[in-house]
Amino acid sequence: MKFKIIYLILAASLFVFNLNAQVRHAKKSISPGSAMARGKIIYTSICLSCHMAGGTGVPHLNPPLINTTYVLGDKAKLIKIVLNGFNEDVEINGQTYSNTMTPHSDLKDQQIADVLTYVRKSFGNKASAISAVEVKKVRAAK
Repeated sequence: MKFKIIYLILAASLFVFNLNAQVRHAKKSISPGSAMARGKIIYTSICLSCHMAGGTGVPHLNPPLINTTYVLGDKAKLIKIVLNGFNEDVEINGQTYSNTMTPHSDLKDQQIADVLTYVRKSFGNKASAISAVEVKKVRAAK
């Protein structure tokens, strides 16, 4: 029994260490490739744990990213959510979501543009891309 507990603790530690390394890498570098490819890397390492692989979110905690006005609507509002975080209850399709989203202002403008472009063009969403210039403009207006 002790060995199982030690094994589980060790496995969890290695998972967290690996996840932290992926997050640090995603935050530091802007890899070559398309905005969608770069955005998917950032989404996978930072956003997926709350918004899930398919963008479905977690009922009553983390909102879905599929066909919502937050994702498909005003770009500046969406950029502000990533930069400043979000700490309000929000109702989407009759369900209330109340988990706090931490700010990600440490991401570079291009990284925010890439991940938001990925979200706005994934999960069945068909919205326009977001540019680093748009992110820079919103960041400067704070």
